[in-house]
Amino acid sequence: MAVPTNIKTLLSGNVVEWARIEFKETWDAEASLKTICAFANDIDNWGGGYLVIGVREKNGRPEYPLQGVPAEKIDGYLKDMLNKCKLIQPEYLPIVEVADYEGKKFIVVWAPGGNSRPYSAPKNMSKDNRERIYYIRKMASTIVPSEAEKRDLYNLANNIPFDDRVNHEAELADLNITLIQSYLKEIGSSLYQESESMDFVDLCKSMNIISTLPEYTKPKNVGLMFFSLEPERFFPYAQIDVVEFPDDTGDRIREKTFKGPLHQQLREALLYIRNSIIQEQVIKVDGIAEARRFFNIPFAAVEEALSNAVYHKGYDVREPIEVRVEPDRMIIVSHPGADRSISQEGLREYRVFSRRYRNRRIGEFLKEMHLTEGRNTGFRKIRNALRNNGSPEPLFETDEERTYFATTLFFHPDFVKKELDDSQNDNVNDIENDSVTKALNKNERAVFEVIWRNPGLSADQIAGLAEVSKSTVSRTIKKLKDRGFIRRSGSDRKGTWIVLK
Repeated sequence: MAVPTNIKTLLSGNVVEWARIEFKETWDAEASLKTICAFANDIDNWGGGYLVIGVREKNGRPEYPLQGVPAEKIDGYLKDMLNKCKLIQPEYLPIVEVADYEGKKFIVVWAPGGNSRPYSAPKNMSKDNRERIYYIRKMASTIVPSEAEKRDLYNLANNIPFDDRVNHEAELADLNITLIQSYLKEIGSSLYQESESMDFVDLCKSMNIISTLPEYTKPKNVGLMFFSLEPERFFPYAQIDVVEFPDDTGDRIREKTFKGPLHQQLREALLYIRNSIIQEQVIKVDGIAEARRFFNIPFAAVEEALSNAVYHKGYDVREPIEVRVEPDRMIIVSHPGADRSISQEGLREYRVFSRRYRNRRIGEFLKEMHLTEGRNTGFRKIRNALRNNGSPEPLFETDEERTYFATTLFFHPDFVKKELDDSQNDNVNDIENDSVTKALNKNERAVFEVIWRNPGLSADQIAGLAEVSKSTVSRTIKKLKDRGFIRRSGSDRKGTWIVLK
């Protein structure tokens, strides 16, 4: 049975944190069983972990050249693994795949956080051993828990994270095979090829998005959040609201709501913010050839802040994620607030280490799609993006009751939105009378005006606003570039247009 990721991703360490991966040269029953037990206990709700057999490790990283597992040993390893995993109590079996990579074979063991915590394993494999231990994972090590950690583990016994719970109101038919296959293809999982011929129930079991009881097959919440066409049926207000307040009076409000599978609504909201809210300003300085370029707010900071809000929101709380865009700032609010292990003082001083995650499975899926990063890296990424843009420091807030979490991103102090908008509008109105643009025909002027107003739009969006075909837009953009009216800054997918005349 395949695991819902690929060995190349695991070996890179870019998606799954190193602390959640352990490498073994061979199948060592005693040591490996302890690791599997620790991942199953998942004391910090990281989402379990992976054991990769056939890889030497050095300082917790794979050592190259890769060793692999001899083909003649694989069957014996798998049989012994099955027998030894039956020693874990309560009953727990990880998902195992034999993977081919760089001409060699490896055994990948996926041990997601279990639903019947705490789990114990024998202290050793001797026949007269009667001692059992509740192993846990701390940092990158499998350890015996302290008394305090044992109490923590018992407290977690009846506290399965909301995203990993079975949804008794849903049916298997509420999961969409097309969405599942699209996800598997995007992350490069070997399950994608198998999904064409696999039984649907077996596919969902392999991804751990349904209950495993044969007599009661129901989707888990995380499966419905990502692979249901209408997750809001099961999680009211599981949506992102972008609300714009163009001025301080509050008389004018623009609101747009994004619904659907979590990863889709996140991507669509980010695209809207990038194209409709984020703007670049260019200031020419006398005596300096290079103009100053900065954004009202850097996209990288918004991307990380909003992704974190989707990751850490409580989906049992009937409140949307709200992105408030005010004249001088953007505020991203989600509910409930931060875990109590994060103090108010820590937020003010940017010293944040979340001891336990609210949604262990949502984070797993978002990381696979590169929509969020590793543990506790979000604050640093947001601050770095703002600093590189010359923007003020962010503000992170929660209340004593932990009912909300707010991230405030302040606009660049030199970015005067109103003046820029007025200047753009005046210049666009003058296009018809401008001697430089008189040589442009009707379609060229229409495309040029749209680009001038919003340089972040795609060709499809430009075509819609200019009321011309996409092929006309392509031809016109080439002419405008050749004649020095515009130039492209950045890549075709993520760049923006710079108006030169």
